[in-house]
Amino acid sequence: MQQNDPPGDDDTSGYNRRSILTGAGSVSVGGLLASTGLVSADDRDDGRDPGPKKDEILIGVSPSVSDIDREIGPQIPGDAGIEHTNETIHYAVVSLPEELPESARESLIETLTNIDQIEYAEENATLEALGTPNDPYYSSQHAPQQVNCETAWETTYGSDDVTISIVDQGIQYDHPVLEDHMDDSVSNHGREFVSGGSDPYPIAGDERHGTHVGGIAGGGTNNGTGHAGISNCSLLSARALNRQGRGSLSDIADAVQWSVDAGADVINLSLGSSSDYRTLRSACRYAVDNDVLVVAAAGNSGSYGVAYPAAYDDVVAVSALTASNSLASFSNRGSQIDLAAPGTRLISAVPWDSYTRMSGTSMAAPVVAGVAGLVLSAYPGLSGGEVREHLQSTAVDVGLSSNAQGYGRVDAGEAVTTVPEGYDGDERDGEEDDGEEDDDNELEERLLAFITEPDASNAGYEFTAEDTVEFTEAPYDSPSGRSIEGGTYTAEDFIDEEGETVRAGGVTGGGYGDAFTVSGPVTSIDLDQPDVMWIELDREELSPEEVIDETGGDPDEPDEEEPDEDEPDEEEPDEDEPDEEEPDEDEPDEDEPDEDEPDEDEPDEDEPDEEEPNDDQPDEDEPDDDDEEPSCGNETASERFDGELDAGWTGDSDRYTYSLRTDDPCSATLTLEGPSDADFDLYVTANGLPPSKWIHDESSTGSGASEEVSLELSGDEEIRVRVDADSGSGEYELRIDERGR
Repeated sequence: MQQNDPPGDDDTSGYNRRSILTGAGSVSVGGLLASTGLVSADDRDDGRDPGPKKDEILIGVSPSVSDIDREIGPQIPGDAGIEHTNETIHYAVVSLPEELPESARESLIETLTNIDQIEYAEENATLEALGTPNDPYYSSQHAPQQVNCETAWETTYGSDDVTISIVDQGIQYDHPVLEDHMDDSVSNHGREFVSGGSDPYPIAGDERHGTHVGGIAGGGTNNGTGHAGISNCSLLSARALNRQGRGSLSDIADAVQWSVDAGADVINLSLGSSSDYRTLRSACRYAVDNDVLVVAAAGNSGSYGVAYPAAYDDVVAVSALTASNSLASFSNRGSQIDLAAPGTRLISAVPWDSYTRMSGTSMAAPVVAGVAGLVLSAYPGLSGGEVREHLQSTAVDVGLSSNAQGYGRVDAGEAVTTVPEGYDGDERDGEEDDGEEDDDNELEERLLAFITEPDASNAGYEFTAEDTVEFTEAPYDSPSGRSIEGGTYTAEDFIDEEGETVRAGGVTGGGYGDAFTVSGPVTSIDLDQPDVMWIELDREELSPEEVIDETGGDPDEPDEEEPDEDEPDEEEPDEDEPDEEEPDEDEPDEDEPDEDEPDEDEPDEDEPDEEEPNDDQPDEDEPDDDDEEPSCGNETASERFDGELDAGWTGDSDRYTYSLRTDDPCSATLTLEGPSDADFDLYVTANGLPPSKWIHDESSTGSGASEEVSLELSGDEEIRVRVDADSGSGEYELRIDERGR
């Protein structure tokens, strides 16, 4: 990681798919305790160069491997060596000769990935950093006031029982504003991961990023010293970035894992990369699986596209706002943004015993981490996922697009004064009230995988289920030797909860697969390319119908046959005949009232007593006629969404949801205007389903970037939109014009 958040300014150097990891501010990683699962073929103090490791690769192994050294050792060349292993998140660091040609390195990686127990091999990439109490500098601050901390502080300043780990550069843990809030449960208040030592203390006064980030999240508040941090929660310093703000992927992954094992409740990652790395993803997943909230900076390139790890589904991605609640010019944006927070010219601590202003999404992320600490202080026992949902539900809309603000600006006051849904004391949703009953009610998780042939390309699928659906990684590879893992293609893979129904889907190909855990019935499955994709349930290949039957789901066909309930069970052949033979007796009365003039048929069948209402029914129809007189368009509502897409080599997409606003909706027009030299497409649903290239109610897929779709509305729809970039790049405007009577 490397700092790019100078005081009051920001380095907005661009991202590309092959660039090194770039954070919102400088970050550092510290070493791991021997008991955390980290071991090494050689001691970390043996002179191994600190910071970036250009001549190393990371090899991920199956969780079933009990001895990583024994498994990997025979597979690597004699002039390569195992430098370090992590038995917890299952990877090893292997050093290669400096003079090894790039072609030989690539060949080695390809060879290793074809070995059964090796799941991946990748470069050990370099990541870079992305920046009314009685505290004297409080009157010069705006971030605590902007996120309504004063209301939250009336309830709690933050508990030292809640721990926030700063995976960054080292924190000056004896800084006057920080020393009383550093975690004392570990020596030196943290760990050193860069140089192999044990003390995460900054090595020079210009190593400021970690201290600045830590001071925002947990600087002493209302202590009469310096500035006011968001919370008074305990801080851990995991120094994973060096003095220049750069750190290796392995050091950062180790720091995340160590933070979890050291008892962190929240992990702040003010760092990032435009590339996705399996080792980084595994580390974040380890945190989330252990109920730790991971907060990360969205990136500082000022472009569309959220940096990793913020782009991971389970990580809280934070964009940066100015003091006036506009999106900071340097802040990245995109569909993965969860929350926005102040990120320009924030005052915080820096070495030595000093203070300065810095800007960046690196500074916005610890604002959210600090608010999360306040929530956990007020409502102990919440899981990381529950805290995330609570922060989202209490966020404030500041008028920006969802790509810029996500759910809105984080609000400490609302988050602390609003009791989380289902919260019951120290227990999570009352789960621990009766452990025996919980065990009885716990549903079995099944592994559901969608796997492709090697020649498959962009094979889409979608399914619905009840209860819980989560992305997972299958403990085996596809017949093509490729991984089977859900959630890896963030532009396409999704899980949406809609009441008691969960809809999930995605796109894969090339012999890869996507995997989910499902804990309830699967009720429908739709495959876009069934000739090159198949389904496995707990490693057994089944048809969609067999999966539904095996999990206890009910197909949708019975819904279509419900009208038969009014007819004799034995008259199935009559299902069609009644439509022709008895149109005037039953079904016409049901159909014609809807489409024709209900008054004409109903009076014919109604008894004389009901004919008087017939005289009234015209009165009911007349209002309908009156309503139609103004015609569709008497009332209107509109909304505009601005976005930016870059098709690159894999395509790109944005998604939007629009709720109807007129009293009696009748139609809507959706208009997309994009760059003249690009090809953007528009997909729309009105039935609540997430739109895709293969699932939509309407679409417009012309050769340019100007598209239009029209919908007829009845009033109970929810419009969902997907904008796809097939080629080219640039900004676009999506406009939805709703008409009502």
